[in-house]
Amino acid sequence: MRKKVTIVGSGNVGATAAHWIASKELADVVLIDIVEGVPQGKGLDLLEAMPIEKRDSAILGTNDYADTANSDIVVITAGIPRKPGMSRDDLLNTNHKIMNDVVGKIVHHSPNSILIIVSNPLDAMAQAAYKISGFPRERVIGMAGILDSARFRTFIALELKVSVENVTAFVLGGHGDTMVPLPRYSTVAGIPITELMDKATLDRIVQRTRDGGAEIVKHLKTGSAYYAPSAAATEMVEAILKDKKKILPCAAYLNGEYGIHGLFVGVPVKLGAKGIEQIIEIKLTPEEKTALDKSAAAVKELIAVINV
Repeated sequence: MRKKVTIVGSGNVGATAAHWIASKELADVVLIDIVEGVPQGKGLDLLEAMPIEKRDSAILGTNDYADTANSDIVVITAGIPRKPGMSRDDLLNTNHKIMNDVVGKIVHHSPNSILIIVSNPLDAMAQAAYKISGFPRERVIGMAGILDSARFRTFIALELKVSVENVTAFVLGGHGDTMVPLPRYSTVAGIPITELMDKATLDRIVQRTRDGGAEIVKHLKTGSAYYAPSAAATEMVEAILKDKKKILPCAAYLNGEYGIHGLFVGVPVKLGAKGIEQIIEIKLTPEEKTALDKSAAAVKELIAVINV
């Protein structure tokens, strides 16, 4: 039987994730949204592209959660972006209500699914989904580190004029201003980037990585990034469905790892058929540990607002 992936939210991130997943023939895709017609239209359009792509992925757009039943993975992109004049707390509370509704329905129809959370503020929404679902922590994962690491890798490759395939990079911590890029663990063909560029260049790239999402928003004027975020979610879907045991930076619920308790924070994890199969603890310098603790504290502030 073919695998089934539901994507909640048919905006730019959700629809593009459906595109990546279907074009890689990873699974059949259900695209669901509360807006009538949009998931149906985008789903049908994507389905009609499959003969050209020579892929047999089935894509269904719907407003009915019954169509999502028995999904293997559910990617949640639903939520509203922060609008002018809206406080962070308003955004948090609104998206928490949306998460409450969505996760309740998903748990009812797909009790054995693995949840990948893309909605923002990411770490807080992952925490909300974890608490609402009652799923074990292995089956609720936040997408952040892969995107942040991809941005870091992009800027390293551009700076050094090398293939992105040669570049590995790690970014830990919360998804936002407090993320923790780790130059010591970032390499080009196995060579640490600290040996290939000076500190000033490295600091500039680290800052550009932190500002990666904002830089795109500034260009677009309205809207935000969606190609790279949806590609990042798709890499997680592929690692799980193909049981790749791939080590990727993801937001995971920590129970003492890195000295952090009861919070979703970005760390390296092994992704396989069961979801998070291992949380990898790497040695951090005192400076890196302080930065990670600061990032965790920022997540803690957010979850206090929605009381999860």
